[in-house]
Amino acid sequence: MTKATGEFDLIARYFTRPARRAVLGVGDDCALLQPAPGMQIAVSSDMLVEGRHFFADVSAQALGHKALAVNLSDLAACGATPMAFTLALALPGVDESWLQAFSDGLWALAETHGCELVGGDTTQGPLNICITVLGQVPRGQALLRSGAQVGDDIYVSGTLGDPRLALEALQGKLSLPPALMAAARARLELPTPRVALGQALRGVASAAIDISDGLAGDLGHILKASRVGATLDTEIAISLIAASTHWAGNTAIISAENRLKYVLSGGDDYELAFTAPVSARQAVDAAAKLSQTAVTRLGRIEKEPGLRLMDAQGHSVPQTFSSFDHFG
Repeated sequence: MTKATGEFDLIARYFTRPARRAVLGVGDDCALLQPAPGMQIAVSSDMLVEGRHFFADVSAQALGHKALAVNLSDLAACGATPMAFTLALALPGVDESWLQAFSDGLWALAETHGCELVGGDTTQGPLNICITVLGQVPRGQALLRSGAQVGDDIYVSGTLGDPRLALEALQGKLSLPPALMAAARARLELPTPRVALGQALRGVASAAIDISDGLAGDLGHILKASRVGATLDTEIAISLIAASTHWAGNTAIISAENRLKYVLSGGDDYELAFTAPVSARQAVDAAAKLSQTAVTRLGRIEKEPGLRLMDAQGHSVPQTFSSFDHFG
């Protein structure tokens, strides 16, 4: 393999493919995109910084996947269809094998969702990855945080908490059996953006958000934007951590209290939290089936502001959970 000799050679080798949906892709000062008639453009950006968002020893292929996945998760929460993305990449140096693996992970997920790379920038510096993703959604059908209504059901997709479990194991705070550690770490490093579910929920969900900083905090954004409150069932919440099913009763490894903590304030889940009217339960089930994504109903929207937790006996559980804060 010929060594990449500079920035533009690096871009051409690892991050350039022929434009398919874009009017004009990589190679000019700007890319050109044309949304379909009646569509609005949805845009989101996320940055991943080494030592803050990922460990130095993470697989480059997994990192390429996650860098795009966290952005696609935002499009999913909006109900948008992915179109294109840009990549701004700071690298300590040119490592051919790392770049090949990173771009392989990036391209694999991009092709799965028909999302093409249309521009960006590279520079030398501490490893830093910033992606801006663009999607389209029918005019007036975008899922927003502000639509939750009193009486609505609260749902989440998939499972929650395993990424936090993996993080604490990687930090040496607990020890996990190898197979379970591998499964939890895969959830941390290879999240699945729920794009198909988001699209299926258009016209069904009243509000939605992706869970990146913990369910309690991210649901709180819906409550604030919609000017409502909510109650969650903690017994259902505890059951959402997939790994816990392998350790039923083994509180020496993970207690019910910690399972609840991981689910409500763990972060890095990249699942969807959404609300929908009680009358839409069959439609929610249909959306879950259509998108082949499990969803769980675990609470309700109420008039009284704030988030309340209730156990299976109807007793109040102290609410001490919050979302991740980069500057907290």
